[in-house]
Amino acid sequence: MAVHQGVQSTAFRAGKRYAEPVPVERAETRGWWIPADPVPLGLSGFAITTAALSWILLGILPKADLPVVVPLAIFFGGLAQLLAGMWAFAERNAFAAVAFSGYGAFWLSFWLLNTVFIKQIPKAQQPGAEELYLILWGIFTFYLWVASFRVSVAVNVVLALLVPAYILIGIGIGSAAGTVIHIGAGFGLACAAAAAYTAFAHVLNRTFERELLPLGDRSPRAVAGAGG
Repeated sequence: MAVHQGVQSTAFRAGKRYAEPVPVERAETRGWWIPADPVPLGLSGFAITTAALSWILLGILPKADLPVVVPLAIFFGGLAQLLAGMWAFAERNAFAAVAFSGYGAFWLSFWLLNTVFIKQIPKAQQPGAEELYLILWGIFTFYLWVASFRVSVAVNVVLALLVPAYILIGIGIGSAAGTVIHIGAGFGLACAAAAAYTAFAHVLNRTFERELLPLGDRSPRAVAGAGG
């Protein structure tokens, strides 16, 4: 009985309210391991790494500080987000699985591009290559943003800020327009702040098992409950 109570208090179905755990019967059929909510880890890795890079691109920190982004990109923005994506697959949360796996791959590939592969591109063509790279990630983010209208207002805001960050930084690098890069980095810093809030809200709400900070749940189940 104690084991059942433990399962009831910690296993939550994605999209349900915090006080509604997954039924014990369903939790037991999922095997011996039930992952905790991976969303706060993924969002935290994304927020911290994005904030560090945005501060440097904005000129708040000098470009000489760029190496500080490398370990963040590899471990927190990259590997930690990739792991969060894998755990989201186990949670049957397709949106979080695609988002965290995708952005984990972004940070790892961003590190490799700037430390290894960019040298293999002729110097005159490097800005255009980086522009293409970032704009493609902007497109990826745009379709996640469309899907996020059925996730939460908080996640929707994060992605809405990330789309122009990718596009503007990419265009700024491709055209050597410092002002455009700065504007894009401003969107990136705002996006990082929104992601940090969303991560904090998830941790707080899950820990206290009630909504202390609003996220604006827009999942079909929440919308149907509000309408009923």
